[in-house]
Amino acid sequence: MIDHLAEHDIAFQDQGGLMVAKLPFGTSSLAVEAEALKIRVEANDKGNLEMLRSVVAFHVIEFAGDELPTIVWSGHESNGGTLANFREVRLKAAIDLTPHMRRLTFTGDDIARFVNDDDLHVRLYFPPEGLAKPEWPWPAPDGRILWPEPERRPVTRYYTIRRIDLQACEIDIDFVVHDHAGPGSAFALNAQTGAICGMAGPLGRGIRPARWLLLAGDETALPAIARILEMLPATATGEVFIEVADRLEQVPLIAPAGVSIQWLHRDERAAGTTQLLVDAVKAVRWPDHREVFAWVACEAQALKALRNHLRDERKLAREQHLAVAYWSLRQP
Repeated sequence: MIDHLAEHDIAFQDQGGLMVAKLPFGTSSLAVEAEALKIRVEANDKGNLEMLRSVVAFHVIEFAGDELPTIVWSGHESNGGTLANFREVRLKAAIDLTPHMRRLTFTGDDIARFVNDDDLHVRLYFPPEGLAKPEWPWPAPDGRILWPEPERRPVTRYYTIRRIDLQACEIDIDFVVHDHAGPGSAFALNAQTGAICGMAGPLGRGIRPARWLLLAGDETALPAIARILEMLPATATGEVFIEVADRLEQVPLIAPAGVSIQWLHRDERAAGTTQLLVDAVKAVRWPDHREVFAWVACEAQALKALRNHLRDERKLAREQHLAVAYWSLRQP
């Protein structure tokens, strides 16, 4: 199990026979005793603790083979209801920002956990149409996360919170809408006021502080780029490239004076079929110092080219960049 996790950049250190690792949501330690594997997990809140515990339980069961282990946890115990980081929210309003960008305003109780400048995203759960009462995942006693039967199981997608107002109990999320709508896009296009979905998080990383920043993405990354720009200090400098269909898809952005923003228009070309973003990033004139950070998010193939450029040609270290594929072009 330790070797497997090492393949995913999770390294355990041997501390006198106790294997300790820093994991995405906290820390974990493993020790082999006479008749058991003793595992300890720690996190900064119950939601992250449940996520971490589920990762550990899943891998223990996966590598146990045919012998199903008995997993018993002590400490924080789940109440058998929904996950601690989960909230049920309702659609309050929807407005069109551009021909292909729609802002949905959700309302719900106890949404303070989603106020986080470091984690930009949430996981949205879209229940199947026609279900009288939505059903959500829940924590099992052994730490795994269990799901409803397939016909009642919600579909999950990741989105960026654009605005959160605790006093009004409101959360704004921007959706890209298009002809070949996926679950999120279809919900944004068709959902009526009062429609229910689930929300969990926050999660996903933003930028690291640096003297100079590069932000690059297509319209799917536009909400995240807009939020990052709004959080930058007034002294920030850098370059921003945003690929969209045309001028009508541009939205007003708030950014420091030292940050240059360039919109790249595909015009009649389809998303995921151009080199606009890759060419723009490759042509960037980088500063003469190494205090830089690059954040890029777009279609998978373009992302691969951008990641290779940042690592191989710009020689950015792992801690100097974050490159994420937000979607993948379906090949005919």
